[in-house]
Amino acid sequence: MKLFNTKNIIKLLAVLFITITVVSCQRDGSAAEDDLPQEDLTNIILKVRDISPGSTAAAIAYNYSMGAGGAQAIQLQDGKTYEVIAEFKNGNEDATQEIRDAKDEHFLVFNFPNSDIVLTRTDDASSTRADGKRVGLKTEWVVNKAKKNLAATSQLIFTLYHEPATVSEESEVSGNGIIYGKQTGGETDAQANYNITN
Repeated sequence: MKLFNTKNIIKLLAVLFITITVVSCQRDGSAAEDDLPQEDLTNIILKVRDISPGSTAAAIAYNYSMGAGGAQAIQLQDGKTYEVIAEFKNGNEDATQEIRDAKDEHFLVFNFPNSDIVLTRTDDASSTRADGKRVGLKTEWVVNKAKKNLAATSQLIFTLYHEPATVSEESEVSGNGIIYGKQTGGETDAQANYNITN
């Protein structure tokens, strides 16, 4: 009986092909280690509350549904200050605590094309990384101009990164807007696009 007959070689090649295919489908080999896999997030909710002097407004929740398309419009008034709290959902389950539990592995970047908004991260210790950088689950927005160019779309592009190699809270001007936060490396756990209106 031959060990390397045609049938045995075909079976061996089939097993190797299946193994390679399964391994290559994982996110860079770290899917099993990701505490918050991308496919587990269904919604990103931003709770926006006017905290300007004299305001008694309640928070308004802007719910972005992953994969549903379309962008909810966040209404902001020029000259106002807002507290913004980010929450993440997996169906009806709150996944925000998982981000806090693994805060050293996460970082949020806020990109405001066509807006003049000054963002400050106000995270407490529960969402501040060991390197001193704040994840960005709680922020304060001072709105100078919600829409800089009235003929163009104003947006917030809101990105949650997993295991970035480096992070910075610094901001930079980008086109007609500002990006708050920088990272190198890592993977995108979630991204939401909101329109900014006034």
